[in-house]
Amino acid sequence: MTTANTTGSDVKKLATVENLLIVAAFGLGLFHLAVVSGVIAISTLPMRVIHVALAFSLLFSIKPVSKSLEGTVFNKAFTLALIGATLAASWWMLSRWKAIAFSGGLTEPGDFWAGLVLLIVVFEAARRGIGMILACIALVFFSYAFLSPYLPGVLNGRGYSLERMVIFLTTDTAGIYGIPVGVAATYIIVFTIFGAMLSRFGAGEFFFEISMRITRGLRAASAKSAVLFSTLIGMVSGSAAGNVAVTGVVTIPIMKREGYKPHQAGAVEAVASTGGQLMPPVMGAAAFIMAEIVGVPYTEVMATAILPALLFFTSAFFIVHLQAVKSGIQPSTEGSSDTRPLGQVLWQGMPFIAAFGVLIALMLWGYSPFKASLWAMAALLSVDLIVRRKLDMDYISRITGGITEGAKGVITISAACAAAGIIAGTLGITGLGSKIALLIETASGGWLLLALFFTMITSIILGMGLPTTAAYLILATVVAPALVKLGVPVLTAHFFVFYYGCISTITPPVALAAYVAGGIAGADINKVGWTAAAYAITSFVLPFAFVFAPSLTMHGGLVENAMAVVTSFAGIGAVAVGVIGCLSKPLPLPLRVMAGVAGGCLLFQGYVSALIGIGLMAVVFLMDRRAVSTQIKEA
Repeated sequence: MTTANTTGSDVKKLATVENLLIVAAFGLGLFHLAVVSGVIAISTLPMRVIHVALAFSLLFSIKPVSKSLEGTVFNKAFTLALIGATLAASWWMLSRWKAIAFSGGLTEPGDFWAGLVLLIVVFEAARRGIGMILACIALVFFSYAFLSPYLPGVLNGRGYSLERMVIFLTTDTAGIYGIPVGVAATYIIVFTIFGAMLSRFGAGEFFFEISMRITRGLRAASAKSAVLFSTLIGMVSGSAAGNVAVTGVVTIPIMKREGYKPHQAGAVEAVASTGGQLMPPVMGAAAFIMAEIVGVPYTEVMATAILPALLFFTSAFFIVHLQAVKSGIQPSTEGSSDTRPLGQVLWQGMPFIAAFGVLIALMLWGYSPFKASLWAMAALLSVDLIVRRKLDMDYISRITGGITEGAKGVITISAACAAAGIIAGTLGITGLGSKIALLIETASGGWLLLALFFTMITSIILGMGLPTTAAYLILATVVAPALVKLGVPVLTAHFFVFYYGCISTITPPVALAAYVAGGIAGADINKVGWTAAAYAITSFVLPFAFVFAPSLTMHGGLVENAMAVVTSFAGIGAVAVGVIGCLSKPLPLPLRVMAGVAGGCLLFQGYVSALIGIGLMAVVFLMDRRAVSTQIKEA
């Protein structure tokens, strides 16, 4: 009897805690919607302080100290202490920010102690929310301020006191309350709520049905629908690993059933989900941060991303098609018995079509992304009422659930943004950023191609094991300035590292998206990772082409841009032939190499390289036709 009572009591306590977390998350989301819509007028720094306080408190409540300590008394006590420290230190900063600002930066001892608490809280939030890797990277950069007097060569510096660093990083917008947290508290949280709203109202089911209808009857239909579906969902989720978790449970079993090996199905899903972060209009969270750091409208980031995104998307289509040809997978008719008319499907999907239409139109019209997303949400809700003709509790719960889920989705991003603020602030005050740029410039001898190669290696290594947003934040502050110093345009330099930050999620030995896909597919995760990296090989080459051929990012003239579209799509097709080793039938190694070289020539824009690429690919095509003709005659 006592056991039953205890169990019932525990269940009630868990339900109460869960309800409190839901209320807290809903409050966080509602607060930011009120701020960005202008209902609440608040200054920049207080808004960021409140965001960090609320987001971190929610993060500590949801994420345990460690899995082994989850549910223990220590976990509960430590979590409560962290939440109390976060709220107390944040309250102190809220009460002091005006005095510090109006006095020209004069501080008192309490500011140092509150700031020290906040820095400790940020490190712990990064560890819990993202992982030990990001926390350690932030700690290493923070430690440089104290260790620099003892370091040799170009890394030697004068050093700074703990008090100076703490005050600098916590009392202004140059540290943890910098641009990254500001973007998280405006752009990103609104878009995570928008994405959660779409999900709650059934966008996933609509996108999946449309994807299946478009690819039905094609060879590798399941894989192609997975690519399309994952790309559409990836535009909303902004997380490669999260996208795999959502879409992979549907697409991977279908691909396996069609004839793909488990590691191939997992790799296709990982690659497609990664590409979703590159696809406008709603790219990953890092794209909004990029726009703010570079200082350009988000529409310009979209314009820069559109051709590379389509190339990534088309490359995945080529890969899955050629793999199906090589594996002997025939056209599938799965799903052909669906009886719902297409008109009915489109009518029920009108809320999502209207939402994306409003979002794109308003951003092209000049509205800020978060204002456009607010109106897109309004379009979603109003058109849904027209289509479904139901204003009931389920409708209300979808709205509140979307706000709650969206707010929860931003808390780990906020932890990454605050940690990135520590890195950016340290780079700024110590001058380490310019030293890293000097190191890359010196190591490359001023040769841009070699500098880009070093940047690529650095970007992939720093991005391993990190979500795209965290990876980009580090790369934008540490690596991108080196490229700018070598004469690469600012937006191109940031897009270069952003791209590698995205594909780091499918780059072994630490490939988060591939790990998730491997778990769903029941395949060896390392095999999935290496297969995904091979399938996405074009993506490792494309960023170099962006730098040397501005037309690939639509920054050339009309003729150059038109030529870029034609040759780049031909190039990725040729690279796909080289990677898979198949055209109409499997190719011998020399022809595979020739196809790969042809693809590289076509991607690197230029009349001579294009002619060489066309010539090489013509040889591959003719040899493939000859082999097919010989096989037919022999049969």
